This record gives sequence, C-alpha cells and structure tokens, in this order.
Amino acid sequence: MFSFLRKIRNANRPRCTALVAAAGDSRRMGGVNKLLEPLDGVPVLVRTLTALQIAQEIDEIIVAAREEDLVEISRLCHTYGIAKCAKVVRGGESRAHSVLLAALEASPESELLAVQDGARPLVTPELIGRTVAAAARCGAAAPAVPVKDTIKVIRADSAVEQTLERDALRAVQTPQVFESSLLKAALQGALAGGIPITDDCSAVERLGKVVFLVEGDEENLKITTPADMILAEAVLQAREEGR
Repeated sequence: MFSFLRKIRNANRPRCTALVAAAGDSRRMGGVNKLLEPLDGVPVLVRTLTALQIAQEIDEIIVAAREEDLVEISRLCHTYGIAKCAKVVRGGESRAHSVLLAALEASPESELLAVQDGARPLVTPELIGRTVAAAARCGAAAPAVPVKDTIKVIRADSAVEQTLERDALRAVQTPQVFESSLLKAALQGALAGGIPITDDCSAVERLGKVVFLVEGDEENLKITTPADMILAEAVLQAREEGR
C-alpha cells in the first residue's frame, strides 16, 4: 500500500533536474581541485552527488565541470553508482555561464531546475527535498540560515558606513530551485547584460520574481578553504557517531 501511494505521489510531482556547479578554479585551496579531494575517504563532489542520487525529488543530474575534469568526473559517477547523472558538460567562463550551459542540457520534461554547489558535500537528501517541494509551490526557493556575525557595510577606505540589522539577514545555501524557464531566462538576461551575480537567486530576483526561503542546515557548509575541509571532516565524524 505504501509503495503504491509513493508511486502516485511521485507521478504527481514535477520532474526536477539538478544542475551541479563544479567548474570552479579552487583558488583559495592553493590550486588543488577541492571537488576531487577526499573527504573521509570519498571525493567531495561524490558526496554531493550521492545526496542528489538519494533524494527522491531529483530525477536527473547534469554536472558542469572544467574540461580537464570531464573524464574523471564521469568515471567517478560510474564508480560510485551515480546513475541519475545524465551528462557531464564543459563549464563556462563564470559560474552563471556554467549553470546556464548545464540548464540547456537538462531534459525538456523537467519543470524544475535545482542548482547545487558541487562543493557542498554535507547537503542532505531531506534538505534537497524540502527545497524542491517549496519551489514546486512557489516557483523559486532556496535554503538559508540566520547570520551569526554582525555585518557591516564599509566605504572604499575601509571605514564603517552602516551596520545591518542582523535579524533581517540570512545566509543562502544550495540547492536553489526554480521553474526551468524562469532560471534560463534569468541567467541569459544577466549574462547578456554583463551583470555580475553572486548566486542564482540574484539573477531571478532581477526579473522581479520573489524567491522564498526555507530552513537551511548549519552543517550544509561550502568547501572554500582548507579549514572548511577540517570542519566537514568533524561534521561527518559526528554524524557517524550519531551525535
């Protein structure tokens, strides 16, 4: 009975393709490709892809990677059983360009596109599902967590110009999930206008679309520096020990 109900629920939900941004240059990792570095014995990118593979709300995965990594990432997908990975494509000149190239390779049947940082290996299937469900309702959604530090706006000479109200601030994570046509139009518009964007939500917001935030996960950190690898290892150890 439960299996039958699950099939009905899955048949009624919108098809979703995950677009994995994995074409960065890892400058703050000293030139080492952080995505291929082992995290508790498993490459960072593989941990990210595994969460997407497990998430029932994801039907397909497209990875945008550096040209020199295409073969290796394809091999890793085969080795670790990432069966949802349909394509590994060459990334573009910027993150936005890479995401757009991946979006254009997504199945035309996909109503939703979930943009995921390849360098967020601690993302959980539950967070992915929660965000996809929110996007299915409102067209654009992303996970976010409260900002812990006090944030200040500074002038060119480093003098403080303004202190922002922390209670109104959120740090946005991935996956960021959007209606397929909306994301493609937003990215194409930003790239055509030469508009620098820090995340995909920013591109969508430029079109006047409201992005809704869902509760994120403090552990869903992004690997940017060697210190982040140490933190991620600690989180994985805590998970394995059951807290």
